[in-house]
Amino acid sequence: MTTPQGKRRAPRPTSELRDVYDFLEEVRLRPGLYAFHSSVMHLQSILWGFDLAVKMHGTTGATLFDANGAFTQWLRHQINGQYGSLIWGYAIELEAKDRGVPAMDLFFELLDKFRAEAAR
Repeated sequence: MTTPQGKRRAPRPTSELRDVYDFLEEVRLRPGLYAFHSSVMHLQSILWGFDLAVKMHGTTGATLFDANGAFTQWLRHQINGQYGSLIWGYAIELEAKDRGVPAMDLFFELLDKFRAEAAR
């Protein structure tokens, strides 16, 4: 992510992150640092781990990215078609390949759309 002056901002320490969206903004800044080969499937594994930790420890926080999470349900209506019941990370990677775009770019495009629609 760049600033208006065209410079990339420095990554924030983990202790400054408030929620999963803050974490995802760090991933957006440097996807290869968090997800091997900038793989959406690897990112999905991280997010499933976050959701599992929230559930296991009873902490507050939305579990958006598990099999029945809000993002997953929303995504089924966005790119469902030929991908049916595939896990969402793989479905996004296939969709990105069909569109000829990087999968991580498509993930963040979809995430931004999901967040905008959820805010309404």
